[in-house]
Amino acid sequence: MNRVVKGLLVAGVSLGVLGMAAAGGAWVYFSKELPDHTTLANYNPSVATRVHAGDGRLVAEFASERRVFVPFAAIPKRVTSAFISAEDQNFYTHHGVDWFAVLRAQLQNVKNIGQGRRPIGASTITQQVTRIFLLSNEVSYVRKIKEAILAGRIEDAMGKDKIIEIYMNEIFLGNRAYGVGAAALNYFNKSMDELTIAEAAFLASLPKAPDRYYRERHRDAAIARRNYVIGRMEEDGYITREEAEAARAEPLNFADRSNDSNVRADYFVEEVRRELAKLYGEQTLYAGGLSVRTTLDPDIQAAASTALRNGLLAYDRRDGWRGPITRFDSLDGWQEQLEDVRTPPGGEEWDLAVVLSAGADAVEVGLADGSKGQIPLSELKWARKVKDGKFVGPSIQKASDALSPGEVVLVEPLDEKASSLGLRQIPEVQGALVAMDPHTGRVLAMSGGFSARISVFNRATQAYRQPGSAFKPFVYLAALDQGFTPSTLVLDAPFALDQGGGLGKWKPSNYTEKYYGPTPLRVGIEKSRNVMTVRLAQYIGMEPIVDVARRFGIKDDLQPTLSMALGAGETTVLRLTAAYSMLVNGGRKIDPSFIDRVQDKAGKTVYRHDMRDCAGCQTVLPVAAAPVPAGTVPVQPAAPAVAPVAADPNALPLIPDLREQIADPRTVYQIVSMLEGVVQRGTGVRLREIGKPLAGKTGTTNDAMDAWFVGFSPDLAVGIFVGYDQPRSMGDHESGSTIAVPIAKDFMSAALKDAPATPFRVPPGLQLVRIDPETGKPASPGQRNAIWEGFIPGTEPKGQQGVLDGGDAGAGFVQGQPGQPTGTTPQPTVGTGTGGVY
Repeated sequence: MNRVVKGLLVAGVSLGVLGMAAAGGAWVYFSKELPDHTTLANYNPSVATRVHAGDGRLVAEFASERRVFVPFAAIPKRVTSAFISAEDQNFYTHHGVDWFAVLRAQLQNVKNIGQGRRPIGASTITQQVTRIFLLSNEVSYVRKIKEAILAGRIEDAMGKDKIIEIYMNEIFLGNRAYGVGAAALNYFNKSMDELTIAEAAFLASLPKAPDRYYRERHRDAAIARRNYVIGRMEEDGYITREEAEAARAEPLNFADRSNDSNVRADYFVEEVRRELAKLYGEQTLYAGGLSVRTTLDPDIQAAASTALRNGLLAYDRRDGWRGPITRFDSLDGWQEQLEDVRTPPGGEEWDLAVVLSAGADAVEVGLADGSKGQIPLSELKWARKVKDGKFVGPSIQKASDALSPGEVVLVEPLDEKASSLGLRQIPEVQGALVAMDPHTGRVLAMSGGFSARISVFNRATQAYRQPGSAFKPFVYLAALDQGFTPSTLVLDAPFALDQGGGLGKWKPSNYTEKYYGPTPLRVGIEKSRNVMTVRLAQYIGMEPIVDVARRFGIKDDLQPTLSMALGAGETTVLRLTAAYSMLVNGGRKIDPSFIDRVQDKAGKTVYRHDMRDCAGCQTVLPVAAAPVPAGTVPVQPAAPAVAPVAADPNALPLIPDLREQIADPRTVYQIVSMLEGVVQRGTGVRLREIGKPLAGKTGTTNDAMDAWFVGFSPDLAVGIFVGYDQPRSMGDHESGSTIAVPIAKDFMSAALKDAPATPFRVPPGLQLVRIDPETGKPASPGQRNAIWEGFIPGTEPKGQQGVLDGGDAGAGFVQGQPGQPTGTTPQPTVGTGTGGVY
């Protein structure tokens, strides 16, 4: 018996030694060529770049993985406790591997043999970190051995707090959330320190099935798993029984983030994305955790988007009804059929509906949720059928003339009950709107089309279109710089120019096809007279006009041909809006900007658009926007402002104005005043109803292929363009006045709603004289339509005036007309008029 016992002991010891040797050999074998675990010491997670508006509101996130990095010290204890209880009860006592949990898991795997179940593991949090960063998700004992080895090495290399920090920021928790910080926002719209015990327990339940528990159909399983975690927290002593009972009783409600206060500015955001990618590259953009403060003003952006959409819809209605999205052959099961219809791009803000019946006074429609509503006749009057741009059906006299049963259309509720609906149609016409701070070039709002879902092509920055008459102010500015004044008379009469080469004569005409004789320059702009502008350009030559276009950034290489004086040279809405900004800011150079500053993930400022120095400044303080005195540059409210070392903490810093003066502020103001006349008496007169000082110019190209309005208040510039992407006529009676000006009116009404009625600032060096705006002559005493006109001293109108006419040599002044030549030094050659009036 002793020999048997001895034999068994020897065999046992031998097997133990062999087992230890085998384990040691396996440990050595699998330790070879393992990944370098020390890289975790320099953990640098992929973090989303967050883009903010000027007031701090979130605009967009760019991320390959949606993550908000939170250091361990900022993670609430109840959140870490929930994850430790759920995932690794002995986290703070084991050395990378929980061997008791491993034994328990293996015993369970033995029981599951033959049942087709997936083997279960007992991975600690350290092992999960190892798997996430250094190994694969392969289910095998080889991987588990490697995992155990690396887990031990990680525990030797770093503390527990660092390991849990890495885990909490890296773990995937479903719903596109990486890390607990992002998950707290995605599921509950809360920061981690706002989470309840129940919410923290739910998040801790997600690693087992990250794409399951947040779905509505798995709500009961999610609550059960959450309550299990709550029980574990109570068992581990992290919470009391009372806290556990209260947490279990808490309903599981996810935040509805569809109406978050995130600002919708798709075209603006895409422009920012392009600029960031150019500055830092795609990798840093999507993983570098940049914090970007943009120039966007959310309120102005909302006004811009609404005004442009409504303006495009208004024009599109005048263009007729192009038909339904689709038709159902039968109305049986109409709700199920409707659920299968996809909303076309651009229709996201409306509802799909199918016509159930059509009568004389209204059309009854059914919606996808099974509800019904009516489209009254008044909402269908515009829907006259059109084909290939021409009306093909009769005018709408009854509702059934517009729609028929089975037709699927887009509708929008007209009241809160949604029982009365309006018929909607995605417009084919497109457009753009840019709003800008004219003193700094900061782009406050930009909309590059009806919807970015239709096309991300940005018509504000990427579409080069002819501005038409919106270019004329720069022709007139060139003339003023050559000595003309707003009261100089130019002959408005037929004009012809031999183009040579058998091309015949070019004969520009006015929009009205009428001619008005000797006319002041002011009226030429206010009424947008084409022939006057061409005659003026011919006289002063195209070279000064080309130079003005270059200096103001409209076009770098404008061709020196007369047709360019009428806006035939293509430019963008952004560039032309910036050019108008340089008019109202007194002729100082600005460059449009979309980004105020960029900070890296550590909070260090790595980019600042305004790089001006501020001598004697040391403390960074937020400075509220203040009224801007004439001739000064306002401090950018969204950019970092610096406070001077002074007794008064509210004192504004003295920051140098480094903007280049690119034009005489006196002649620039004369143009501003003339453009104010466009709003008071000319093609932009609809804007006068706003009741605040406004100025601007309309533009319409041949066959109404492009419609423009560009203008400004003293502190806000706006540019608007409307046209088809594939240029075609918008109609014989359409123009910048009928299409673009109503958009400008809606926008400016909203954007300037709370702004004071600030007059345009008059620079020093001008003599203000009361004149008759229709004749350019000094006003009579008591004349009611008289205005104050600014003149450079010595150029005021006196006595008789010459008229710029066409002569045999090209152009000249004809004497003897009413008034006196103003600003025509030296006196031009007088044409005879016998054969020179074109």
